[in-house]
Amino acid sequence: MRIARVLTVAALLLGAAASPAVADSSPSASPSGDSAAPTSAGTSFRTATEIQQGQQATASASTGDYLYWQFPAEEQQRPTVKATVKLPASSRSSAQTWQLDVYDGLRRRQACQYGAQTRTAAQDASSVNLSCTLRTVHAWAEPWANDPLPGTYYIRLTVVGVGAADLGQPVNAEVRVDSKDIGGSAAVDGSLAEPLVPGIATRSEKSSDSDTDTAALSKLRPDASGWWSDRWVWTGVGGILAALAGIGGYALTRGSGRPSRVPPGA
Repeated sequence: MRIARVLTVAALLLGAAASPAVADSSPSASPSGDSAAPTSAGTSFRTATEIQQGQQATASASTGDYLYWQFPAEEQQRPTVKATVKLPASSRSSAQTWQLDVYDGLRRRQACQYGAQTRTAAQDASSVNLSCTLRTVHAWAEPWANDPLPGTYYIRLTVVGVGAADLGQPVNAEVRVDSKDIGGSAAVDGSLAEPLVPGIATRSEKSSDSDTDTAALSKLRPDASGWWSDRWVWTGVGGILAALAGIGGYALTRGSGRPSRVPPGA
């Protein structure tokens, strides 16, 4: 009966502790905010249009233009960028190849875990869809590593293969960014002093007697995740199970009490 009670308590404690961890690891919808989604795109990193995760940004452009957007991403998120290019209805001279690239705050091109980053649209196709799922954003990385870090990310959409006769034709582009919250499994023991956003170095080096900056800070800043993660939950679960294992082992091996001192045959 004692062993049964110990196992029952262990099951209840394990279920109570694991439930928040399961909730934390579920996909989280990124807030799109009340502001209207942007209807234009920048033409370079410096003029990239700011969008929030969950927003459907659109832009009208010409074939051959470089389209840029920027969005914030925080640690333990795995962003997925999706783009749709609506091609002109008029006949085209040849097929077109479009490419979607994502760069971090240091303008390092980030590899896609999966997704169709480059696609070729047939001559009579009306649209082409592209996507790129990044690696999980880490709170901290070694200087030599190319890991994605918290801060601003840049999206670049352009055609990389097109006939000369099709350059300049009007196109419409749609871009959306969503993230999945990976949770404590992606947590590391370290963090950046500041997220990688445009102008952060200028602000940190600003002198006390100056009232102006030479570069503007991006208004898009990732939310700080704080010190809490579901790793604390699983650490607590491990401690509880270890304690219960010790109690159970003692209950099984302690016997019925002190041995009798009466000599045999007395």
